[in-house]
Amino acid sequence: MILTDTHAHLYLEEFKDDLSFVIQRAADNGIKNIFLPNIDNTTVEEMMNVCKLFPETCFPMIGLHPTSVKEDFQEQLNQMKQWLDREKFVGIGEIGIDLYWDKTFLHEQEIVFREQLSWALQFNLPAIIHMRKSFDQIYKIIREFKNTGLHGIFHCYGGTEIQAKQILELGFKIGIGGVVTYKNSGLEKIIAELDISDLVLETDSPYLSPVPLRGKRNESANILLIAKKIAEIKNISVEEVAEKTTATALQLFQI
Repeated sequence: MILTDTHAHLYLEEFKDDLSFVIQRAADNGIKNIFLPNIDNTTVEEMMNVCKLFPETCFPMIGLHPTSVKEDFQEQLNQMKQWLDREKFVGIGEIGIDLYWDKTFLHEQEIVFREQLSWALQFNLPAIIHMRKSFDQIYKIIREFKNTGLHGIFHCYGGTEIQAKQILELGFKIGIGGVVTYKNSGLEKIIAELDISDLVLETDSPYLSPVPLRGKRNESANILLIAKKIAEIKNISVEEVAEKTTATALQLFQI
C-alpha cells in the first residue's frame, strides 16, 4: 500500500531536530511521496535542502503564500520567479487568497494570485490553492482561466458541497486533511458525495493533526489516519483509498 502526502511543510522549525525520524515514520506507515509547498522567500532554501536530503520522497513546489503578501509583494514575486526559472519544481504553491485575519492587502493578493496562476500555465504545473474566507474571490479569478488547462488542488478543503462541485468543474482536485476527523467539520457529508478519484490526501504538517492527535505536531505519517477515515466514510478499503488518491496525486504532479 502506497500513500501520498500532497501538502506538508517539513522544512519548518518544528522538524529541525528529528526530520529523518519523521520521514522514516512516514515510510513505515506506507507514505512514499511527500509534496512540499513553499511559503515565501524565507523558506525556499530550507525546503530545497530537505528535498535534496530526501530526493526519493520529498518534492518541492514554489509560490508566495497569501498571508505573506505585503508591501514588498513584487520583490517577493520576482524572487519566486527566479527560483522557478533555475530549479525544478512540481507545482506552484501554495498560493491563493486569505481573508481570515486581514483584508488590508486583498488587492495585492489578487494581483499575486493571478500572476502565479499564469506561471502554472506557463510551466504546465498544478496550482495549489490556499482558500480561507475567500471562495468567491478565488472562484472569480480561476474562472478567468477557464478552458486554459489550469489545474491543481484546493488544499485543506473546508467549503460547502456546492463549492466542491464548482471546484471540480474547473478541473481541480480537493485536498482532504486532518480536519475530516473533527467531529463538526461537515466534511463527511461532502466526501460521501464525491468520487474518490476527485480527492487527494494531505497533512499540512505541522498543522491540523487528525484525531486522536489533535493539538500535537502533525506529520506525514498521519496520512494513514486520514485515509482510514475516508475509507470509513466511503465504505471502501484503506487500500483502495491509498491506490486511488496516490494515482491522482502522481498524475497531477507528473511524477
